[in-house]
This record gives sequence, structure tokens and C-alpha cells, in this order.
Amino acid sequence: MQSRPALPQDAAAIATTISLAFRDDPVWGPALEAADGSTGHLESFWRFFIDGAVPHGLVRLADGPDGEVATVAVWLPPGVPELSETQEAEVDALMERTLAPERFEAYQQLWERFEQTHPHEQPYRYLSLLATHPAHRGRGIGQALLAETLARSDEQGIPAYLESTNPANDHRYRRAGFRPVGGFRSVIDGAAVTTMWRDVPPAPVSRPSR
Repeated sequence: MQSRPALPQDAAAIATTISLAFRDDPVWGPALEAADGSTGHLESFWRFFIDGAVPHGLVRLADGPDGEVATVAVWLPPGVPELSETQEAEVDALMERTLAPERFEAYQQLWERFEQTHPHEQPYRYLSLLATHPAHRGRGIGQALLAETLARSDEQGIPAYLESTNPANDHRYRRAGFRPVGGFRSVIDGAAVTTMWRDVPPAPVSRPSR
């Protein structure tokens, strides 16, 4: 798998991959379900988060053979919010137009739960999103991209944090060195969200040559 930094012109293709990957997510599927059952808003929704992250230079992707994004890791540097105030207001306006009133209230409460669980004790890189296009699942490319991006963080001595919204993925994050540190439940159906932390691994001890 060859990865590269995401560029602004990749945002639309990234949004397509993320919307497809998270369409049936236990948390995000119900949270983003439109009042009329349509799905046209999903790419617009995820596009806000891509546009918020790409300028910071930590989003990496692997291209698919037909111009699609096969897999993408959306990282944010320490202390950087996912959205600007303007982007946050715009995404809220989109979801208020799209969701039934009670679902929009649940959506806002869900975001509050995410925000309340973010750690504040030390700086970390935040894995906002890790997504693989459905056409490329089962090949290990998402895990490979995760390992590659974590290696870059390790080189700089920066720990990592994420929220897993699908228990089926927890073992993959454990395999990459993350450990559960807490969690909460989604508002609509009580689906589990697991918060996970990864310390920087200790440097290998070099043995003196003989």
C-alpha cells in the first residue's frame, strides 16, 4: 500500500469514502439518519471535517484504481479543533435542516459527549476518522495506513487518542497499541463508544556491538 498526504482537491473523494464507510456505523448511522430517509447530506456532513483537517497536513490516504480513495486516516495535531467556529455553525445548520427535531437534539447531545471525554492531561494527536471504501475492505489497508501514520507520531514522541464507534474495530486498535480508557453511550440507541489512548512506545534498547 502506498499512501500520500491528502490535498484540498481530494476532499470530495474522501467524503465519499467516509460516508460509505460510516453509513452503517452503530453510532453514526442512526445519529445522521435524515427525517425523509435520504442520504444525500452525508457527504456534505463529512466534508466539513475533511476541510477542517486537511490544511494541518496530517491526513493521509491511499488511492484506489478507479480514482476513489481506498482508505484514509484523518488526524489532527495536538490542541487543534476539528472545525472552525464558522464550520461548526454551518454543519449545525445542515443537520438542523436534515434531521427530525428530536434527532437534531440527540445529535447535539452526542457531540457534547464526545467533547466531554477528550483528555486534557497531555498533548496528543487525534484520530478523528479512519475509513476504508467498502470495495477495498478485507485487505488490511486500513490497518496498514494506521500503522504508518502512528509510526510518524512515534518518531515525534506524540501519543494518540481516538473514539471507536464500532466494537467490531476495537481489536484492530488494540493491535495497533491503543488501550481503552473510558467510553460513553450514544443518545439515540445507546450504542457503545470506546475512548482509546496510545502511549508512545519506548525506544528499543540498542545492544553494544562486539
